[in-house]
Amino acid sequence: MRSASVGFQCPDCVREGRKAAPAARTVFGGGLSGQRGTVTLTLVWINVMVWVATVAEAILSGKVPVTQLGRLVVFGGVTDVTEWGAATPAYACGNGQVCGMAAGEFYRLLTADFLHFGVIHLGFNMYALWIIGRQCEQLLGRWRFLTLYLFSGVGGSVAVYQFADPGQVSAGASASIFGLLGAMFFFLRRLRADPRGLIVLIVINFGLTFVVANISVWGHVGGFVVGAVVGALLTYLPFGRGRGGLQIIALAGVGLALAVIVGLRTASYGVLW
Repeated sequence: MRSASVGFQCPDCVREGRKAAPAARTVFGGGLSGQRGTVTLTLVWINVMVWVATVAEAILSGKVPVTQLGRLVVFGGVTDVTEWGAATPAYACGNGQVCGMAAGEFYRLLTADFLHFGVIHLGFNMYALWIIGRQCEQLLGRWRFLTLYLFSGVGGSVAVYQFADPGQVSAGASASIFGLLGAMFFFLRRLRADPRGLIVLIVINFGLTFVVANISVWGHVGGFVVGAVVGALLTYLPFGRGRGGLQIIALAGVGLALAVIVGLRTASYGVLW
């Protein structure tokens, strides 16, 4: 028998009561599974392992001179991120062929988010993801957080495709990280927390985006905008038993809007098949 406030209960009764009790959820509708930061840690490991794989391929294939290996690994240039799936609108890839997203390589919209140029690029992004990612995952739960992360990354790639020069190469998790920053603003407002520190952080990061060379401006802008939209939807959709379904419908609408932009941009290149 188990001690209870009303006397004693048998173990079977306790188990049945636990099954009937509703699962605890955060204010944004997610489960408490995100408290451990499992998805954030997994994303960090995926990014690190992908970078290691790209470096290993470049070294083993002999593409990198041994004398330049250290510098290229640290600062970038050792890996061919374009070949691996960076967000590139269109580029000539030999034999008169055109490669890139305009040629139907739409997988680049997602794969670009997991590629990095050098260890400094990777290190800064993974540190930011570890800090902001765990906070978002705790608030949203695992699946909602992962959805926000991936939508933000794709949003950055879509913006590159739509607005950047055809030959621009964009890669890195920063589009998703900017999306998390945009969403966090709405999370703090919903929790009635002071967002001024976050606003300062956003302003500093955008300042660096426009000042430092070789940073994908459109990738950061697109990721931030899409992340903010997804964050607002997850925050302000009506509460109730059907809230999860409403969130799915709203996210499907965001996905459809991104698909339409990609389709129209591809049509403008005249390479639709």
